[in-house]
Amino acid sequence: MSRSPHSGSIVVTCAALFAAACGHSSKTTTDANGCDTSIKLPPRFCAVVFTDSGGPLRHLVVRKNGEVIAGVLDQRRQPGGIIAMRDTNKDGHADVLVRFDSTGAVHGLVLAGDSTLYASTAHEILRFHWTDSSLAPSKRVDTIVTGLPARAIPSHSLALDTHNNIVVNIGAISNACQTKEAPGAPGRDPCPELATTGGIWTFRLDKTHQTMRDGTRATTGLHNAVALAVSPTDGMIYAVSHDRDELHARWPALYTAEESATIPAEEMIRVATPRADFGWPYCYYDYLKGRRAVAPEYGGDKQQIGRCARLIQPLIAFPAHWSPMSLVFYTGKMFPAAYRGGAFIAFHGSSTRAPLPDEGFQIVFLTFKDGLAADYTMFATGFAGGATSASSAAHRPVGMALAPDGSLYVSDDKGGYVWRVTYK
Repeated sequence: MSRSPHSGSIVVTCAALFAAACGHSSKTTTDANGCDTSIKLPPRFCAVVFTDSGGPLRHLVVRKNGEVIAGVLDQRRQPGGIIAMRDTNKDGHADVLVRFDSTGAVHGLVLAGDSTLYASTAHEILRFHWTDSSLAPSKRVDTIVTGLPARAIPSHSLALDTHNNIVVNIGAISNACQTKEAPGAPGRDPCPELATTGGIWTFRLDKTHQTMRDGTRATTGLHNAVALAVSPTDGMIYAVSHDRDELHARWPALYTAEESATIPAEEMIRVATPRADFGWPYCYYDYLKGRRAVAPEYGGDKQQIGRCARLIQPLIAFPAHWSPMSLVFYTGKMFPAAYRGGAFIAFHGSSTRAPLPDEGFQIVFLTFKDGLAADYTMFATGFAGGATSASSAAHRPVGMALAPDGSLYVSDDKGGYVWRVTYK
């Protein structure tokens, strides 16, 4: 079963759609090798600007022929959709950009094989097909899932598991499942949101027009697990989840503004058991104490562990409000051998750390030892351009994708850039 695309959804023009015309016109400073000097990487790595004309780009994929496809958020009067980018003259920069499907903001993308693309909007998961070498797919668009709960900014990240399923993040709608949006409001117990949000679901790839009733909940208790992937090594689902906000704003007598900015960690989890529970909204992970604590909406006083003691612990915790956006296991051969088997995590950068400076705006590399997350190092920094707030940051990394040659592509929803990271 399929649906007809919206009128005008396949667009094959470019200059009319972007502030900059097709072609490379980057304002960045480059060195003799064409590397963007603002992006700081380990020695012998290079970040080349593939495009600076993409708009608010989210997740992306790379086809075998080197074409880059990215989801785009809505921007002013221009609806979001999907952009395909091609480097026709082989100079390392996209010179043809094609916009297709105008169904609204697109966040998640994942490729099945090389000719089938799955994309998530605020409410749907769609499937596109390529039958030839065109940048835009065929007009046939299948609706795989409909009726997904929507957040203010779409964040239904996608992955494919080894059982013919598509894996979907469905972030919670509220901050802590409160009875109302007001200081001191208690949380609802049990939280009705957990029936359809606050976790990761799977849906069949061989069925269309599925709803939430057709999905299987793989895990619950995650506020918003935007950074999502299936490990090529063990086949398990991994995610890095945004934790809760507003500890001080909602509970000023209990949490200082500094504590609110530093306590609720971003958790990396592995789904090793069916219906694994990581505690949201009843619990949060305290980054400073390295343990879960009962949320204040459920009687917590910063010290109580209570019902949170029995929950699965994260593989590793990252500082509060870094905003993890994508997770990629490195399986390529271009980078040094030490990177194989590890994972890159892109952080969007915080906007809720006041009165402290915002942090994040970077990509880290995480190593594993004996199947466990060992430690992480900074891999790519400089995206913020020296800014200390999300509003003034030059770039905010979102999506990452491995190319067939082992290079790593990175998208940016603030400046509209895509970089290709290589190693010599």
